[in-house]
Amino acid sequence: MKYSIAYLGSALVVAGALAVGLALGSENTQKADPTMEEMMKKAEAACTPGTAHQSLEPLVGEWNVEVKTWMTPDAQPLLSTGTATSTWTLKGRFVQQEFSGEFMGQPFHGISFTGYDNVREKYRSVWIDDMSTTMVVSEGDADGEGKVITLGGSYACAMTGEKDKATTQVYRILSQDKHVFEMHDPARGENSKVMEITYIRK
Repeated sequence: MKYSIAYLGSALVVAGALAVGLALGSENTQKADPTMEEMMKKAEAACTPGTAHQSLEPLVGEWNVEVKTWMTPDAQPLLSTGTATSTWTLKGRFVQQEFSGEFMGQPFHGISFTGYDNVREKYRSVWIDDMSTTMVVSEGDADGEGKVITLGGSYACAMTGEKDKATTQVYRILSQDKHVFEMHDPARGENSKVMEITYIRK
């Protein structure tokens, strides 16, 4: 019994020494690995909101909206009004918009998330609403002043059955109290605008 206890005690001492040695070795390896340290720094920078995100700040707030919709290029636009609330979410990484209005006389509610992907170096947006089961996913760039953001994307069109219909979206930031969102159908050619939403701060 004494030998068993002595053996167990010795084994625990050896195991403890090995664990400490491995921990110290791992720590020294991490410290001595500049590649891993550099990767961690890059990852931290890529995950932190920056200057490009600040260009989205004018979109944040409470808004009254005026909507024009062109069903065909040569038709007069359908007119409607609504409201929108846009807030920063996920620690300043994305602008979340909640939109309430109407479409062809029916209540309409949509949600979008817009942000800037530091890795892709692109603005990206996702839109979903309660009149469709599709997601409109887009990405693009801003002009030099960050006042015009143009996104290209696609969605599944319920009217035509196209599973990957192209769309172009443009944010025009006119001031802190007014911006315009445009949606274009590239297939229409010169008269490509299908929707224009004007946001006026409440």
